[in-house]
Amino acid sequence: MTIDWLRDLIIVIFGLVATVVLIFMAVLWYSLYRRARSILDSIQTTSRRVQGICSYASDEVIKPLIQVVTLIQGIRQGVKAGSKLFRKKEGGRDG
Repeated sequence: MTIDWLRDLIIVIFGLVATVVLIFMAVLWYSLYRRARSILDSIQTTSRRVQGICSYASDEVIKPLIQVVTLIQGIRQGVKAGSKLFRKKEGGRDG
């Protein structure tokens, strides 16, 4: 057994170990990718649901509420304008 043979043996062993490590890392990365992908899909589904809920709330609650508030403010402004027309001036003397 010469030094050349020992060197070649170490190179072959290192190559086999490196190949096993690379295969293990590839399997690990693939499993992490699958887990991350499922988590991202779940987040995307949740995001769509939240968007739907917000859209529903906007259509069914907020828009009618804005219309009611606008109507109340319009009535209030009308009453205010009407009261200004019928209000007598105070402190003035008639002829």
